[in-house]
This record gives sequence, C-alpha cells and structure tokens, in this order.
Amino acid sequence: METRSCGVRHMCTLTLLLVSVCPLCCRASWMRLGLTPTGPPEDQDQDCADVPLSPRQKDLCRKKPFLLPGVQSGARLAVSECQSQFRHERWNCSTTEDASVFGHELTSGTKETAFIYAMMAAGLVHGVTRSCSQGNMTECSCDTRLQGGGSQVEGWHWGGCSDHIQYGIWFSRKFIDNTVKNTSKTSGGYTLSTMNQHNSETGRQAIVRTMATHCRCHGVSGSCAVKTCWKTVAAFEHIGAYLKERYEHSVQVSDRSRRKVRRKDQRRLPVDTHQLIFFNKSPNYCLADRRRGVAGTRGRRCNRTSAGSDSCVLLCCGRGYNTHLVRHVQRCECKFVWCCYVHCRRCESMNDMHTCK
Repeated sequence: METRSCGVRHMCTLTLLLVSVCPLCCRASWMRLGLTPTGPPEDQDQDCADVPLSPRQKDLCRKKPFLLPGVQSGARLAVSECQSQFRHERWNCSTTEDASVFGHELTSGTKETAFIYAMMAAGLVHGVTRSCSQGNMTECSCDTRLQGGGSQVEGWHWGGCSDHIQYGIWFSRKFIDNTVKNTSKTSGGYTLSTMNQHNSETGRQAIVRTMATHCRCHGVSGSCAVKTCWKTVAAFEHIGAYLKERYEHSVQVSDRSRRKVRRKDQRRLPVDTHQLIFFNKSPNYCLADRRRGVAGTRGRRCNRTSAGSDSCVLLCCGRGYNTHLVRHVQRCECKFVWCCYVHCRRCESMNDMHTCK
C-alpha cells in the first residue's frame, strides 16, 4: 500500500512539473479547430465533447451546439489569413503539432502574440455572424435594427439583411474572454491575460471598423430613384490587412508582474481598443530554436529582386541563399475545337528558385 501511495505521489509531482514547465502542452486550444480539414457539411458534424474546448467553452457549446460550425469556420479563416498576411515574413504564423497550435507564441507576450489573439477573435465574430445572416441558426438571423431609417431626400433607406454583428461580438466575448477584470488603469500595468483580452477586443473592433455598406437600386429602367441599403462584414482578407497594419503600429505596455524593470518607453496609460499591445520585443526568428518553438528561415523561399520583407537579404538574415533551377510545366496556347473539347500545348520553362541557407 505504501509503495502504491508513493508511486501516486511521484506521478502527481511529475504531472505538476510538466504543467508548470509547459502549460500549453497539457491542454488543447479551441484554435486547433482552425487546422481541421474542410469538407462536406455531413463530414464536419462534431459533438461538443469531441472538440478541443475548455470546460467553460464546452458548457457553452452544449447550450448552443448550433454555433459550433460558425466557430470552426471562424477558426479556419483566422489561421489561414494569419499565414497569408505573414507568408513573406520571418515569422510566417507557423503552426505546431502540439495542442497549443501556435506554441510559444501564445505566451511570449510579443507583437505576434497580440496578432494571434486579435485574429482569432475577429475570425470567431466573422464566422458566427455570417452563420446568423445565412439562416443557419434559430437564435439569430439578420440585424433589423436599422430597417426603417435612411434619407428620404437622398432616396435611400435601410433594408435587406444586415449582418448581425452584435450577436457575433457577444458570442466571441462569451466564448474567449476570461472573467478576469482588466486592472491596468489602477495598477499601472497589464497581465498576460488582460493583454490577450485587450487584443481580442481589438480584433472584434476590427470587424466593426471594416464593415461595408451595400445598396440595391429600385426604379423604372434602373433609374435608381430609390435605394435599399444594408451592412455586411467585410471580406476577411480586408480584416486581416487592417489587423496587420495594427500589428505594425502596436504599442508596448508595462508588464504588471515585472514593474521593477519597466522600460522608459513603455506606456503607463491605457490604450485604445483599436491598438494592439505587447510586453516583450520579438526575437528575430532567423535561427531555429526548439525551446521557443522558432522554426527559423533556413530553407525558406525568398525573392532575390525584392526590396521587401520577402527579399533574400532580409528573409535569410544575411546568411546568403542557394539558387536552384526548377522546371515548370503548364498547359498553354489552348484552343477550342468544334465540337467539343479544348486542345492545349504542353509548355515547359526553367526558372530560378532561391532558398535561404
């Protein structure tokens, strides 16, 4: 009995040690839904117990299971757009095989952490809001609050099916945010949790700030004597570009847990919700670092003639690059032959491809 008790104590000690050293490796994140493959709707049906959610999120999912497809769609949008926006950068929004999805970047307190949380929150709002407008859910549909308003003088009125963005924002806050209160106004600093919460709200406000207005003309022979207008969320690539600009102008703030080493250039006052905030400077991401989950840029494809972030000088961090001759085969000079097929030639070309050393 004593031996068994000792073994249990050793196991508990080991588990606590693992959790303290690598907390993200020991719990799954809802962000992993962004890596699930797309397919026919009947192949995507999942139960709330089968997806990587926290206990609080699973409880919400069980109460509102019809929102799960919107959550999955939003997560996929966010991960895909993050990788698109950073495809030419040293950090290319790479994902990991472990449960945390983004590895060390989720807890590093850098600009990259800020962007991830903002993008995931924005994706969730977008996914749920579009599901509402498409009639996929019984609890929400179009936003009718604007209907009936407009300008009689200018000949237009609000109508149609405006996206119910307020419902999407409400659900995103309920699903993502912790119950911890942001105390930065009184304590002179942020914690990692309140920093992530702030950046998540910045992502939600990005949806609000990029909403588009669409109108349809009515009248004899298309005279547009009257217009019906409605609001929709913007295409997600526009939201990604907006948040990428916020990333470039993000603000460094003080870490409340390390107030004694606060830098002079760190903000002491609260910042607006449209600004991304971070604690720590980013690594250069040039060399692989397993401990920090940095993949490095070795082997990445670069552009020898570019002056931007995808240039071989910047992306390869001054290490130089290798040049490979690559054969490219494609169909060309296609012609329609009566009847009824298209005849094409097979064209080959040789192109230089440059990869970082």
